[in-house]
Amino acid sequence: MPRDQYDAIILGAGAAGLLCAAIAGQRGRRILLVDHADEVGKKILISGGGRCNFTNLHTAPDRYLSANPHFAKSALSRYTAADFIALVDSHRIAWHEKTLGQLFCDGSAKQIVALLLDECARGQVDLALGQSVTDIAHVTDYRVTIGARTVTAPSLVLATGGPSIPKLGATGFAYDVARRFGLKIVEPRPALVPLTLAGDDLLFRDLAGVATPVVARAGKASFHEAALFTHRGLSGPAILQASSYWRHGDAVGIDFLPAATPDWLLALKRTQPRTTLRRALAATIPDRLAEALSDRLAIGELAATTDRRLTDAARTLADWRFHPNGSEGYAKAEVTVGGISTADLSSQTMAARRVPGLYAIGEAVDVTGWLGGYNFQWAWASGWAAAQDV
Repeated sequence: MPRDQYDAIILGAGAAGLLCAAIAGQRGRRILLVDHADEVGKKILISGGGRCNFTNLHTAPDRYLSANPHFAKSALSRYTAADFIALVDSHRIAWHEKTLGQLFCDGSAKQIVALLLDECARGQVDLALGQSVTDIAHVTDYRVTIGARTVTAPSLVLATGGPSIPKLGATGFAYDVARRFGLKIVEPRPALVPLTLAGDDLLFRDLAGVATPVVARAGKASFHEAALFTHRGLSGPAILQASSYWRHGDAVGIDFLPAATPDWLLALKRTQPRTTLRRALAATIPDRLAEALSDRLAIGELAATTDRRLTDAARTLADWRFHPNGSEGYAKAEVTVGGISTADLSSQTMAARRVPGLYAIGEAVDVTGWLGGYNFQWAWASGWAAAQDV
């Protein structure tokens, strides 16, 4: 095969692109992996606080958002969390489960990047790093211009992700290429992102640094994890999860007392009539938050408050409505909701239905996982699926 002729060119050396290149290379394909960054796996390196939350034991299709909720089933069933764990184990990388099925390296995220590079080396994958793609043409093969060099291949894989975390070089490049070839794009928006508050909710920004376990609800989704008040609004795992389902103009509901029964305040009034709402709340949630909520509800001593007001207060505390005026955007978003439409792709191979030899994998596709390793598992699974076909 001529030096500049490959079986497949993969654009994007993140999680999906690296695994796809490695697996395809080990299948005997001649692969070129291209990235405009000068090093691979930049998102991997910062993930999980530098320890890479590389998968989740509870991976299932219902933990993913997509215009087609069934699309991810095939890839996720054929390359599972157990498959990637076996690969991690084969490289003697120690790991641990943190919470809710989230798996992290004991050491560093650098170990996952090293694993992927080792697997690429086994597959004799060629790397072209620190080089931008300036042109892509398709006649019989794909002709990709990288700087002064032009390479060709019958298959082209889009693995450049979405626009989240632009400081790492993330762009909407995959969407631009997909549009050129007639693929539809589901409107992208930031996901797993802190939400900002304004108006009547501004006073809660004074609670910056306060965190508490809650149930956060957006749309039909709910998450029982911690929420964190920030100087701009709301964050923490529960809020990041809910943000993927939140739409501008919608409210986010917060249950500040997930373990409480609907009549807990009435019961407390009978047993401790002289206690105050603030004191009652402070037994479960941080004092600063207890003060803010009780002041907002304007309830002091329980004995001086009617049963109806206490019932209403308990109901409000179980579904406190915040009205975010936005999010902190792609700069703080861990991933992107939306992307290349799954209607234009094969769920078996990730190949474009109407464009021969074109594939899309990972975050570039309209499949977005929950917080906690789900997006890495989609990267591995979709990358593996495409690697079987290129």
